[in-house]
Parts: sequence; C-alpha cells; structure tokens
Amino acid sequence: MRSMRRGIKEMDIILGRFAESGLDRLDPAALDLYDALLSENDHDLYQWVTGQNAPPPQYAALIDRIARVSTATN
Repeated sequence: MRSMRRGIKEMDIILGRFAESGLDRLDPAALDLYDALLSENDHDLYQWVTGQNAPPPQYAALIDRIARVSTATN
C-alpha cells in the first residue's frame, strides 16, 4: 500500500492511520486527489499535516482530514 512504507516513519504512521480509518469513505474524486497527494514529497506532506507550512489549495481540505485523523485519540 502506498500509504505505508514511504520515506519517513512519521508519514507512514499518519497516512497509514488515515488509510485504515478513512480511505473507504472517500468518493472517486477524493481518491484521485489522495493518489496525487501520495506523489508529493514526504517532507512537504509532513509540514502540511503538522501545520508548519500551508498546503497547496487543492490539497487543503484533504490535508485537514488527514491531520484530524492523525491527532484523534482512540
């Protein structure tokens, strides 16, 4: 699965958690966007998810969803 075994462990955890909990709820357009997001650099993704840098506008809502899942407590 492309959401895991990426480049940095933090993104493995964040994207793996999102994939396990929310990937099946994405509509086809959101899945296409998620697929495009996975092509981005891991360090950029990490900075976007953690709020260190603003994501590109096309990814903002999806990054927000990923960030909420990654910080949710079970």
